[in-house]
Amino acid sequence: MDSQLWIIGTLLTSIILIVFTIVKMKIHPFLALLLASFYVGALMGMNPLDMVNAIEGGIGGTLGFLAAVIGLGTILGKMMEISGAAERIGITLQKCRWLSPDVIMVLVGLVCGITLFVEVGVVLLIPLAFSIAKKTNTSLLKLAIPLCTALMAVHCIVPPHPAALYVTNKLGADIGSVIVYGLIVGLFAALIGGPLFLKLLGNRLPFKAVPAEFSDIEVRKEEDLPSLGATLFTVLLPIVLMLVKTAAELNMTKGTALYTVLEFIGNPITAMLIAAFVAYYVLGIKRNMGMSTLLVKTEECFGSIANILLIIGAGGAFNGILKGSGLSDGLAIILSNLDMHPILLAWLVAIILHAAVGSATVAMMGATAIVSPLLPMYPEISPEIITLAIGSGAIGCTIVTDSLFWLVKQYCGATLSETFKYYTTATFIASLIALAGTFLLSYIV
Repeated sequence: MDSQLWIIGTLLTSIILIVFTIVKMKIHPFLALLLASFYVGALMGMNPLDMVNAIEGGIGGTLGFLAAVIGLGTILGKMMEISGAAERIGITLQKCRWLSPDVIMVLVGLVCGITLFVEVGVVLLIPLAFSIAKKTNTSLLKLAIPLCTALMAVHCIVPPHPAALYVTNKLGADIGSVIVYGLIVGLFAALIGGPLFLKLLGNRLPFKAVPAEFSDIEVRKEEDLPSLGATLFTVLLPIVLMLVKTAAELNMTKGTALYTVLEFIGNPITAMLIAAFVAYYVLGIKRNMGMSTLLVKTEECFGSIANILLIIGAGGAFNGILKGSGLSDGLAIILSNLDMHPILLAWLVAIILHAAVGSATVAMMGATAIVSPLLPMYPEISPEIITLAIGSGAIGCTIVTDSLFWLVKQYCGATLSETFKYYTTATFIASLIALAGTFLLSYIV
């Protein structure tokens, strides 16, 4: 009993340490996670050299796979940005008369969000919301909230997004299955958390015009944008290649030449490398951008991912310490004795951590470290389902600790209470719907 209390106390105080250092002391999450790793190792009585080796192994094991995929994904996102490919998708969807503007924003967020970090997606796509709001005289909240909710959903549950890919890799889930399930769950979560929730509010949703400081932001002219075919081909190529790998694993005999080829091109690193070069050609060279321009743009985008790579590396270190110290095994025994479904537990841990730390990425890594030891005890629940449960939790509780909360507040010209009332509630509803969808899937797959 004493050892169980020590394990629970160590874990809880390490999470409090992470939250306190990030939120109160304004220490970077990379340093906060490393500090917590040493803290856990010391309290669990690890040998100092074993502690350092566990941290080193955790960082290396995590970034060894993810660094290349995140780097290649960032190139793809940058090409979407500089070519105007994301705007092309938005403009095309606007022409579908049977789609309402808020549903259009959800679809734009889901499709474009596959290749864009959530904050980049908001900054890149918000001018589209401004444009539609002006043309249709619609409250900006009615467009921006569905867009940002959809971007958050994709960010948390659809690889190749870094956090979703991290959880998929750590839990040994099939990436193709997670992509398919994630897109289905994400679509329903974003539609119900965004458009449907705002529709139910009716006239209680205040009218927000485009803030004066953003009123001069213009969407590019249609003739300056790449074609829809080129855009969709580039965006969906890595997803299709990864799905081909999953299809091969389900339907083909292992060891054949074709199986080997499909496994190779469907590996996330190979798929993203192919997609990056296709993006260079289709969205760059073909549109009269020289290689020197593309080199500069590539160097620019690599600067932006140092932050996410360091956080993910430190998350891997924390995971490594939990395992190396024996805390995760002890925790698995304690959690297995709780009368709580593992899907609900995974969701609950992720949503609490997101609210506390303000980073969906950090929340998902922490939840993975806590929940992953439970998997062998529940063989009937697939790792894909637990991956979705963790991502579903991270969608919710976007509050003042999260930079995305402030981004939405500023772009919408909303007050603090309005942002809480409409955006935080929208992400929480989306999180609950994603949880319900995950439970439903667990009975089907």
